[in-house]
Amino acid sequence: MTRYFNVNGACNPNRHYMVDLTSRLQEIRAMVDRGEYFTINRARQYGKTTTIRALEKFLQADYMVVSLDFQNIESAEFGTGSSFVHALTREINKKIRRMEEVPKGVEAQLAILADRTDQQVRMADLMECFSKWCEQAARPIVLIIDEVDTASNNQVFLDFLAQLRAAYLDRDTIPTFQSVILAGVYDIRNIRRKLRPEEEHKTNSPWNIAADFLVDMSFSVSDIAGMLEEYEADHSTGMNVESMARLLYDYTSGYPYLVSRLCKLLDERISRTERFSGLSAAWTKGGLLEAVKLLVAEKNPLFESLLNKITDYPELRTVVYDLLFTGRAVPYSPWNRSIEVAEMFGFVRNEKGSAVISNRIFESILYNYFMSEEYITSKLYDAGLQEKNQFIAGGHLNVRRILEKFVETFDYLYGDRDEEFLEDTGRRYFLLFLKPIINGVGNSYVEAETRNRERMDVVIDYRGEQFIIEMKIWRGNTYHERGEEQLAAYLDYFHLKKGYMLSFNFNKNKEIGVKEIVLGDRVLVEAVV
Repeated sequence: MTRYFNVNGACNPNRHYMVDLTSRLQEIRAMVDRGEYFTINRARQYGKTTTIRALEKFLQADYMVVSLDFQNIESAEFGTGSSFVHALTREINKKIRRMEEVPKGVEAQLAILADRTDQQVRMADLMECFSKWCEQAARPIVLIIDEVDTASNNQVFLDFLAQLRAAYLDRDTIPTFQSVILAGVYDIRNIRRKLRPEEEHKTNSPWNIAADFLVDMSFSVSDIAGMLEEYEADHSTGMNVESMARLLYDYTSGYPYLVSRLCKLLDERISRTERFSGLSAAWTKGGLLEAVKLLVAEKNPLFESLLNKITDYPELRTVVYDLLFTGRAVPYSPWNRSIEVAEMFGFVRNEKGSAVISNRIFESILYNYFMSEEYITSKLYDAGLQEKNQFIAGGHLNVRRILEKFVETFDYLYGDRDEEFLEDTGRRYFLLFLKPIINGVGNSYVEAETRNRERMDVVIDYRGEQFIIEMKIWRGNTYHERGEEQLAAYLDYFHLKKGYMLSFNFNKNKEIGVKEIVLGDRVLVEAVV
């Protein structure tokens, strides 16, 4: 069977190229061995279901594993305790049909509980059956439930969690599961729910016995390299595996879906284009930049889910906007509801005590989303759109000309504005001006490590070439010279000899325009507005 990169549903190592999950499974196995109850809560398409299915096989030699998916239970079946018990036991019965070691009495009792004609069954009956099963089983039982978000707004599900919690607390005297594992986006220990339309959202902790789940499910550079080595063994592209793994990580920060999607685009689409014909040409830096452009431009369920959350959570919108455009530092705090929501949905991560956008791909999607709201009314966007042909020569981007035209246009439109205006909106306006010029051919992102109130480095990818533009707020000559040195060092990192600087200067005697500064063997093109 020919393997391929999979982004739809769970991955199987016999059919798909995937990272080696062994170390993660061993960490989870240790939690199961300790008898812990826990949740695997990660953002959408983060490999939860793939991990669960692999875990089921990993544990089956020593444990009886009952793995369920709440997506198989209809929403109406969470309406009452009886209907929930019927539905849950129906799903359990499907799983145990091939398990010869289920005690006959327990199997019969589960069948009775699944009988929909009996409307008198209670949650207590189900828990009693579970206890009897755990007592009589030849091996400890592990219960796994995927997609628990399906039920999170229902009181009956919260009652079920409360029953599991009670069984856990009484486990020294009453037999119960060795381990219970719930998987979903939301952390069940701090779930928000709405029980009645007239109520406000409430925070509830029906399962506060859950252990911390600290297993890193993102892909490291070595994880990605291992997957690419398997692919290379099959296809002999001649790619530099370590270099490609690092590039994939740089753009995705190891977000599983994004890594796999870029690999799939390289394998199945980029390699069939005229410019990158063949796998050897596709699996290069230029091919990856082209795949990034395709990914950022596509509409997929993950991106739709992210942007929907911006609408659903106004406080999330504010945090993300500040992170992207203003450079205001947002301290990471798990007690801050906005940060908690942003992290839960995958928008941000904790980077040395600060909240930062999770990866370059999400950043590009969010930039495009926020700026699209201003396209119609933005005079700078119109200027960039109308003048775009003058910035491209022989298929190459003329960044100096972009800066010259931006300085001219910005000064004409906003030259009389105050310092506060420049500080809060100047950099956003440059991105609006740049967008129509590179749209459809190139892509840009802001380097997270340099984003602050004073400095923001924009990296432009255009037809295989990269350009670095440092946007900074003028704070005096000494600070400015230090900024030039920082940019020079950054050019060394990207192996470039020319860099660009856009300075927003509040000095009334400033000299507006563009000039070149030579620093050793490097050239800095500086624009001042």
